[in-house]
Amino acid sequence: MPYKAILKNPSAPQAAPELIAALHDIPVAALSDNMHRNIGSVGLQPYHRPGTRTMAGTAVTVKTRGGDNFTMMRAFEFCRPGDVLVIDAGGDVTNAVIGGILSFYAATIGTVGVVLDGAIRDVAEIRERDYPVYARGVNHRGPYKDGPGEINVPVSVGGMVVNPGDIVVGDQDGLMAFAAGDAGWLIEKARAHLETEARTIQAMKEGRWDRSFLDALEARCAN
Repeated sequence: MPYKAILKNPSAPQAAPELIAALHDIPVAALSDNMHRNIGSVGLQPYHRPGTRTMAGTAVTVKTRGGDNFTMMRAFEFCRPGDVLVIDAGGDVTNAVIGGILSFYAATIGTVGVVLDGAIRDVAEIRERDYPVYARGVNHRGPYKDGPGEINVPVSVGGMVVNPGDIVVGDQDGLMAFAAGDAGWLIEKARAHLETEARTIQAMKEGRWDRSFLDALEARCAN
């Protein structure tokens, strides 16, 4: 089989619009608390202007050599409105993979965010926009365009495995990814979780927060 500079796989089906719409109103922390609190990325930061909605969309994935954005630029052809472009650059921050111009282009074609385990640049420009951009770090040094790479393969960003077609969510607290098939029950649990939190806050306001649960927690502590 001849060597290919870029392995290209078709994009996975997009998640149902009603699931994505529901996730826009749920904080990532509420989702995380219902997935054992051990799912999600570590070390990736939001660089865009904070908004009120949770980023949510279907993953189109890219695996590239650190500091090289050739595969990412080709992957734009696989993105549809509503997708999140997820780029595994190996955590390398010696050269930026994306900056102000290409993140602007990603927004113009309808993607709803970029997640990059690598470096970005043009941070001042990106911070003036609502378009979600998550990355590991910042470097003014620009990208190479040599390849190789892979499109729509399983990737790892910030220690989080993302498969093509997964739903990716993000807010100022961080990022999570999960199979679209898990979205229904997860949304239901997260909504119940938020209702419980609202009742707790109301009890605090009224001076009737029951803290007796601390006794049980203390009793189980190892001495």
